[in-house]
Amino acid sequence: MHLQRSLAAVTLAAFLTAGIQAPAAAAAIATRDAVAPSATAGGERADQLARVRAALDRDDVRAALVARGVDPGAAAGRVAALSDQQLADLATQLDELPAGGSALAVVGIVFLVLLILEVTGVIDIFKKI
Repeated sequence: MHLQRSLAAVTLAAFLTAGIQAPAAAAAIATRDAVAPSATAGGERADQLARVRAALDRDDVRAALVARGVDPGAAAGRVAALSDQQLADLATQLDELPAGGSALAVVGIVFLVLLILEVTGVIDIFKKI
């Protein structure tokens, strides 16, 4: 009997504390503070975006995208929607690949782009059953 009461008390305490939320802290920021980082990196982002778009415009990459059911125009739009850090990572990986690259490298690039888009929640290719 004592064990049941103790167990009931612990269960009740767990249920009561499960609904308690921690207070959130938020503060307003000035527009210049929000815009300043993107304004300084605007030229660099444009260069990175141009390099990635040039890779996506290649015929073999387009063929690989179409073979996987991805519209090349939609992929280009999704690449444009990547954050600065994601775009920088992708452009860096493109720069590290050998010139002319093999078919395996192209498939790797396409997979990387699709994986980044999947992780960011832009697309849902790898459906969970």
